[in-house]
Amino acid sequence: MGLSWQQGPLGAKAVGRFLTPEPLPERLLFAEPLRRRMRVRLAGEWVADSEDVVLLHEPGRYPVAYFPRDDVTGLEEETRTTNHRDLGATAWFAVGAAKHAAWQHIDLPAHAKVLEDRIAFAWRAMDAFYEEDERILGHAADPYHRVDIRQTSRHLVVRDGDRVVADTKRPLALYESGFAPRWYVPREDVDASALKHVEGETFCPYKGLASYYDIGDRKRAAWSYPEAWAESAEISDWVSFEPDVVDVYLDDRKLALEPGQAVSPHGVDRGLTPDEIKEQQR
Repeated sequence: MGLSWQQGPLGAKAVGRFLTPEPLPERLLFAEPLRRRMRVRLAGEWVADSEDVVLLHEPGRYPVAYFPRDDVTGLEEETRTTNHRDLGATAWFAVGAAKHAAWQHIDLPAHAKVLEDRIAFAWRAMDAFYEEDERILGHAADPYHRVDIRQTSRHLVVRDGDRVVADTKRPLALYESGFAPRWYVPREDVDASALKHVEGETFCPYKGLASYYDIGDRKRAAWSYPEAWAESAEISDWVSFEPDVVDVYLDDRKLALEPGQAVSPHGVDRGLTPDEIKEQQR
């Protein structure tokens, strides 16, 4: 997603390339001012509050927010140190009762001094992160990530062997940063009897909670966002199908899952239940 995740320009499996005569380094990190007030809460207290946050984009990772140390409270230095492959020695801190909850790079190379004297927090060790008074879910907001949903009259058919599971000429195309297009089908154009709901939801910071379905012997072959976030509301309760699990045809062309498109499900944030996520969606 965004600049450095999945197939973004700084991702490990970027789908595009920079048009330069010389090859770029294998790994490129990008840091920039967030230019938003960001706060961190733990055990009923604000442990960070700053308008001077730096956002780090690192290949294969969600963006990470770094706060000036002067804008952070409650740190207790630990004996634990680790080594970051690009940024050097890293000291770790407890925050209140939360161990290994924050870190600081203490021997930065000269080109990375923008992160000097800055603290980052382990997302799931904290109770919540906010921009102003609004809770941010999943990871620091990525300004380079977007979701565009487009109406189309293309013909999409989904088959399980000889059985037609879905047939529509009004799918929605969902274009998401770092991903190939995903196609969503209205419920009225899906054979509901072919879908078997299975346990286990996943959370997308941009679309909300996803439910999954088996189709015959094909496990988790389809999914749906019953109540998608407001910015993705058009796909609410529509169904999408995994082309490497079930047969999906777009204008008679069989789709395949593009390389690098496997998704690592994002767990729900600490202290936030699926029901609470659904409540935030309303």
